[in-house]
Amino acid sequence: MSDRLLVLCRHGQSDWNLKNLFTGWKDPGLTELGVEEAKAAGRKLKNLGLTFDIAFTSDLSRAQETLRLALDEIGQPELETIRDWRLNERDYGDLTGLNKDDARKKWGEEQVHIWRRSYDIAPPGGESLKDTVARTLPYYVQEILPQVLRGRHVLVSAHGNSLRALVMVLERLTPEGILKRELATGVPIVYRLNADSTVESWQDLAG
Repeated sequence: MSDRLLVLCRHGQSDWNLKNLFTGWKDPGLTELGVEEAKAAGRKLKNLGLTFDIAFTSDLSRAQETLRLALDEIGQPELETIRDWRLNERDYGDLTGLNKDDARKKWGEEQVHIWRRSYDIAPPGGESLKDTVARTLPYYVQEILPQVLRGRHVLVSAHGNSLRALVMVLERLTPEGILKRELATGVPIVYRLNADSTVESWQDLAG
């Protein structure tokens, strides 16, 4: 197996996930379940015998807290960590803070579905998934991928849509395919990369 290790982990359940609200760049904390999900992620990685050389996370506390809790379980609480806004969740603009059912009542089921599940149509004042890819992917290529290709073990704690941008490239998914790719809260995905940055193998640690 290659030593070019990249682990992606979506944050544990947040308070706004629980309340079915569009979260985006707002900064709610983890629920009790989210805390347990983050700890469980760390235990799963520890059980695989994995340790890390560097971590990356977003500017939002739910991703940072997930990372902290996971690293505590692994036994690496002081791991070098880089925070960057380009790993933030997709900005939902005018939808931010709204209950998803209330948004459907205001704009209609079909329109909200288009905003949530199309690749390149953004909600008012917000980002499409394509926009999120446009800021997240260059950061991955410039800052994260070089660390992996040097043989360092890299852990990334971020968000459903910013991680989708990376998964899209790693798993060679089409814009349609990435929309169907669900990332569960608090579940690590372990990738081993080839020297040319393609994926040698990957494992979703759900369950």
